[in-house]
Amino acid sequence: MSMKYDAVLFDLDGTVLDTVEDIADSLNRALRSHGFAEISPAQAESFLGNGTRRLVELALPENCPEDVKEEVIQEYRGLYDRFCHEKTRPYRGMVELMKALKAAGVKTAIVSNKPDSMVQTLEQVYYPGVPDMVMGERDGLARKPAPDMVRFALETIGAEAERSIYVGDTEVDILTAKNAGMGCISVPWGFRSRAQLEKAGAKPIADSVEELARYLGL
Repeated sequence: MSMKYDAVLFDLDGTVLDTVEDIADSLNRALRSHGFAEISPAQAESFLGNGTRRLVELALPENCPEDVKEEVIQEYRGLYDRFCHEKTRPYRGMVELMKALKAAGVKTAIVSNKPDSMVQTLEQVYYPGVPDMVMGERDGLARKPAPDMVRFALETIGAEAERSIYVGDTEVDILTAKNAGMGCISVPWGFRSRAQLEKAGAKPIADSVEELARYLGL
């Protein structure tokens, strides 16, 4: 069987892993220790997509001094490194989907704006040995929605953008795929609703893992 794509790249948070509770818990510990108000998991969801620094910035008051902001960012990173797999779970069917792609000869990668060390840890806990590569934010590579990380991943796994597809759950992922010259399939089970994805120009949207598998040609 000839597959539709040579490679499928996945976002992490809200696409292959439901991470929001661990993110919110660790962030709230850091906010509490500095006397700031906590945020809800729903707020954390809405803040996600542009990396750790932006997540913390959005959770803090606008007038927060830079030195305090840095302290909260570093404390959050340390806490999340320790507690990133307390409540996190793979979305139903995603491990099996990635394994099916691998069995069909399709290369897979996870590309996330989360710090690289955290991405490596989560892959080892939830998807050990399944994707061909995983990567998070690294020095020298601009974060999504810049195309740099996606292009690096494609080069690493030996795939071309024209024969690859990106799967994600936010407007950042849609823009990342566009900037990298590849298509995007959006999923509404993560951190953005179907209505939010449609407003961002998502096309197509896979409402279930089964529908995603069909779009991918499985």
